[in-house]
Amino acid sequence: MEQVRKEFVTDEKAKKIALHVSGVSVAGNVLLSLFKLLAGIIGHSGAMISDAVHSASDVFGTIIAVLGISISKRKSDANHQYGHDRLECVAAIVLAVILLATGLGIGISGMEKIIKGNSKGAAIPGVIALVAAVVSIVFKEWMYWYTRAAAKKINSGALMAEAWHHRSDALSSVGAFAGILGARLGYPILDPIASVIICLFIGKAAYDIFKDAIDKMVDKSCDDETLEQMRGIISKQAGVLHIDMLHTRLFGAKMYVDIEISADGTLSLEEGHEIAQKVHDAVEKEFPLVKHCMVHVNPV
Repeated sequence: MEQVRKEFVTDEKAKKIALHVSGVSVAGNVLLSLFKLLAGIIGHSGAMISDAVHSASDVFGTIIAVLGISISKRKSDANHQYGHDRLECVAAIVLAVILLATGLGIGISGMEKIIKGNSKGAAIPGVIALVAAVVSIVFKEWMYWYTRAAAKKINSGALMAEAWHHRSDALSSVGAFAGILGARLGYPILDPIASVIICLFIGKAAYDIFKDAIDKMVDKSCDDETLEQMRGIISKQAGVLHIDMLHTRLFGAKMYVDIEISADGTLSLEEGHEIAQKVHDAVEKEFPLVKHCMVHVNPV
């Protein structure tokens, strides 16, 4: 399972990766927004000007993501003895709502244009607007894959939400490209139709991000494959006669594990403790995302 096999990344390193990716995102969005705004004005393209505003608003989403990740990586304190991991889930939920609102805005705007059908007599967009749309699509798709790779590396729901935000921008620019090209070819209806289709894709991505964040907030258990792998590791430890209970729960990007095992009842307290310690160490070694593992020994 990917969650188990992935390279272990410390909280400090994860925070640095998130900050670096977010810095690239903010700088890229600012430059891209200025370029698209200029292209929209010069090329007489309302679609490109709207797309420029859309890209500029993404800076806000990036700030939410990096704040959520930074706070979630703080160490435990007296008031938060189990850490702050779930705050990243909160950031992911906020970004999912923003992503859904973005998709709905694109879809509603497209439907209004289709219903009104008042595109006749509009100025024909210039070639520079088409060029800006292509640049936006390429850059935003690259940012999606770049951010997605970082999100998978540090197991970050907030950063994955930010990656999908980049993908929504790429799709938005595809709609802008279709509208600009359609207007130049005499088919302006292509723009709103593309917007409605894009809205559906963005809505599905927002739902997936929201569901993943909620699962990590309500102590959902790990998947069956992870549980089976854990059972295999536990059973291999010397002195373990039977696994009486194995409970897991997702806690932000990490996992909590509670285990009950059976051991020979004639063993000393120290020997029973050694068996429990072996199980504890083995689980935390093989599953780096386990934040805490509790092992209880039942005598047989």
